[in-house]
Amino acid sequence: MEKFLNCKGLVVPLDRANVDTDAIIPKQFLKSINRSGFGRYLFDEWRYLDYGEPGMEVAQRKPNPDFVLNQVRYQGARILLTRANFGCGSSREHAPWALQDYGFQVIIAPSFADIFFNNTFKIGLLPIVLSENIVDQMFREVNLNVGYYLVVNLEDQTVVTPSGETHIFEVDSFRKKNLLNGLDEIELTLQYAEKIKAFEDKKRIEQPWLFT
Repeated sequence: MEKFLNCKGLVVPLDRANVDTDAIIPKQFLKSINRSGFGRYLFDEWRYLDYGEPGMEVAQRKPNPDFVLNQVRYQGARILLTRANFGCGSSREHAPWALQDYGFQVIIAPSFADIFFNNTFKIGLLPIVLSENIVDQMFREVNLNVGYYLVVNLEDQTVVTPSGETHIFEVDSFRKKNLLNGLDEIELTLQYAEKIKAFEDKKRIEQPWLFT
């Protein structure tokens, strides 16, 4: 997992509450266990006017001109601004995979569904909870200003707006450390590789039948 460094990113506003994981990545695309390649199908039913199937080339699709991700002013966005209860529905890990593969590093919302929230940290995607009032203000600002950027500093746990206004967000200290150091669950386990091997070698001697 890559280390999470400071993110200065263009913001795209998805003004919808209760966005579920089937909307984030529709079920027909859940045929791979690799994390890459899902970005092209992100919000597929909203981004395109035709029905998407795995393997379809983007150039052959009919984009929905009214959907925010298709608007020129938001191309290259790294921060997704959205509404309450983002990521509800099923527990599919493909949802955060698709968001990250598309290019998002940060998602800001008043609240997230628990399983989705936990899954984001596992791949280095940072979910930030800010109050409804702050999110409302950001929606107003991003809609009025083309090229609206936010600066996210994980070390200081701050989000800074173009006007210089600073908002503090909370993040679990263990998860913060893992993001800053680029450690996922596998890499955390491998830190104890020598101790794990020593334990297995001891068990191999004491209980050899377990290894036959």
